[in-house]
Amino acid sequence: MRFHMAVKPTYEELEKSVHKLAQAEVKQKRAEERLKKERETLSTILDSNPHGIAMIDNNDQYRYINPCFTKITGYTLKDIPSKKEWFEKAYPKADYRKKAADTWEKDNLIPDIEKNQEFTITCKKGESKHIEFRSTFLKDQTICVLTDVTKSRKAEEALRESEEKLKAIFEANPDPVAVYDVNGYPLYLNLAFTEVFGWSLNELRGRRIPFVPKDQENLAKSKIKEIFKSGNPVRFETKRLSKQGRTVYVLLSAAILKDRQGINNGLVVNLNDITERKKLEIQLQQAQKMEAIGTLAGGIAHDFNNILFPVLGHTEILMMDTPKDSPAYDRLKKLYAGAIRARDLVKQILTFSRQDSFELKTIQLQPIVKEVLDFIRATIPTTIEIRQDISNNCTNVKADPTQIHQIVMNLTTNAYHAMEETGGELKVSLKEIEFGRHDIISPDMKSGTYVCLSVADTGIGMDKELTGKIFDPFFTTKEKGKGTGMGLSVVHGIVAGMNGIIQADSKPDKGTKINVYFPVEKKDSERLPDQAKNPMPGGIEKILLVDDEEDIVTMEKQTLELLGYQVTSHTSSIEALENFQADPHKFDMVITDMAMPKMPGDKLSTELISIRPDIPILLCTGFSETISEEKAASMGIKGFLLKPIGMKDLSRKIREVLDN
Repeated sequence: MRFHMAVKPTYEELEKSVHKLAQAEVKQKRAEERLKKERETLSTILDSNPHGIAMIDNNDQYRYINPCFTKITGYTLKDIPSKKEWFEKAYPKADYRKKAADTWEKDNLIPDIEKNQEFTITCKKGESKHIEFRSTFLKDQTICVLTDVTKSRKAEEALRESEEKLKAIFEANPDPVAVYDVNGYPLYLNLAFTEVFGWSLNELRGRRIPFVPKDQENLAKSKIKEIFKSGNPVRFETKRLSKQGRTVYVLLSAAILKDRQGINNGLVVNLNDITERKKLEIQLQQAQKMEAIGTLAGGIAHDFNNILFPVLGHTEILMMDTPKDSPAYDRLKKLYAGAIRARDLVKQILTFSRQDSFELKTIQLQPIVKEVLDFIRATIPTTIEIRQDISNNCTNVKADPTQIHQIVMNLTTNAYHAMEETGGELKVSLKEIEFGRHDIISPDMKSGTYVCLSVADTGIGMDKELTGKIFDPFFTTKEKGKGTGMGLSVVHGIVAGMNGIIQADSKPDKGTKINVYFPVEKKDSERLPDQAKNPMPGGIEKILLVDDEEDIVTMEKQTLELLGYQVTSHTSSIEALENFQADPHKFDMVITDMAMPKMPGDKLSTELISIRPDIPILLCTGFSETISEEKAASMGIKGFLLKPIGMKDLSRKIREVLDN
């Protein structure tokens, strides 16, 4: 059995309920107003946001687009109600549209994380813009924020193009270029830098370029201070070292690099390789020196030949009057040989200083090598022992005697200098060597027989790097004033001109050995006639003798008179001309010197020939740039001799001129 009982609320209870309802309504109203204000605030924020904002629901429908979105793209919510319309209009090209859509779908797989992407869109008016998209994929919608980065991207592209152009200019520059930071570390090296100096940028990361020679460090530091103090570019000549240790002469130009605020942030350095120019300058200086030496040698040769002339002449006369079995005769022979050697030395100086061409002959090397060794024995200190091993069985070679003399002299002199302070042993050998096809020691060598000249010393020696440079022009390890660096370079050139090979082997503190290989010549050597066995030819003709040197005139007159000639002598060319003018047919021949005061020999000869065209004239000269044998012949002069003249040579030449 159930009972139901209804209880009426009291008035107070009703009043409380109504009050609670009223409070709830007020709270709700306040909440709605607050929500409305928040929505208005959010709307204001979204509408005034400088970035484009779009809200897309899970059905790919655009629910909101702020004014900035429309300002950037030109599209309104009516233009792009859904994502489909947006992709079709913003990305009109199908391939690019697919790429953008695939990226969107991929990013949508990971919700609640902001994704950043950048695409180029086509705006409503058809223009293209670079847009950065920052999208946040939520559970019920996607919020996409757009930023127009077109200007910055164009600026970046312009900067990139500028950098590419600058890089292209740097790379196309034939000069090495290096860009440094403020600490002196390389930031950029062009291709020419790597080609000239050998270093790449990767090798130098975090370290300075080790290519400033010690003797250039102070100059480099002072120039760096100067450029940062003045702010102006600098330009100067200096030296740098390659990775392999090669000296590179450069014309260095440097300028400061500054940032937008004008603060120094590095250096750009251009290094114009002027090594070849410097070599040419050195060669020019050397050529000028040689020209000066040639001029000086001419004057010295004239005076020296005038001194030698009577020495040779009187010695020959004494030898004629001295029994050959007498001890005095042997002394006279040595005196004569010394005078001949002095004469040949003057010829070598003149030949080398004038850079005359050399005549290759079939000769024996043994006498020349021995002669040089005899010469240097008297010039080097006793602390250096000379040992020689000269084979008498060496085949002849085709060479110029003067050049062979020069080769041996240069090699032995270098060896002597290497032992000058410590002393040691100088060994010179000459032997014949056979090289088979598999034995050749150089690509330029052919198989066959060679005569090997070897010069070895026990001096300071050199390492492998220095040894590889000794044949370079102007390279020298000697102190300033002790050599030009031309000696071994000249030797190398001479040997190459004879189709020979030269090689050097050296070790520090062990000494140096240089081998020169000359290809043999099967012909017999060309020997000068033994003048000692041939008497001087004489005659009875009347000779007019002219020379401004009293000693020479006296010696020649005595010799010619001993040979039977009738000699009238003068030390003045003017007096000789007057004598000839008085009776042109009084003389059968005229012998005249070239270099004389007032009237030189060629002018005197011209005057004599104008008076009597058939007069035989023999012109003698020690050194002259104005007369040669060919020029003398063209003037009508019948004979030409170079001083100093041996009496046998003079007597034979007189007969040759008179008899022809």
